[in-house]
Amino acid sequence: MNDDTPIYAFHGPFRFLSNFYPFPILWEGVQWPSTEYAYQAAKTIDPACRESIRRASTPGDAKRLGGKVPIREDWERIKLDVMLELLFLKFAGTELEPPLLDTYPHTLIEGNTWNDTFWGICRGRGENHLGRLLMQVRQELRE
Repeated sequence: MNDDTPIYAFHGPFRFLSNFYPFPILWEGVQWPSTEYAYQAAKTIDPACRESIRRASTPGDAKRLGGKVPIREDWERIKLDVMLELLFLKFAGTELEPPLLDTYPHTLIEGNTWNDTFWGICRGRGENHLGRLLMQVRQELRE
């Protein structure tokens, strides 16, 4: 891989970059099976909804449940900060920190086929917020 070749999808050797990757994190005093579970739970302040998401069988199920919960009023304002916090919990000081650091200096792009143009890029279009936040975490851990 050339130094300027982007990492365009979070599967195969880069699956650990995905929020669906099974890597438990401790967030708000609760153990979550992956960052996807915690992120979906963060959308609501309802404890029962959060617990339902935490107990979901798969990250995909957690995501589906997260789409049905009562969304907290400040969600649009805080969701990027929440994701950044969760990514630090996943990578900083864990066994996943070295592989994340090893992705430097590649651009990280959450390429997808499910039309997520906020967190990633689909068919050449998108804001790639997940990739950007991962690169921010990587940069801060490098410093």
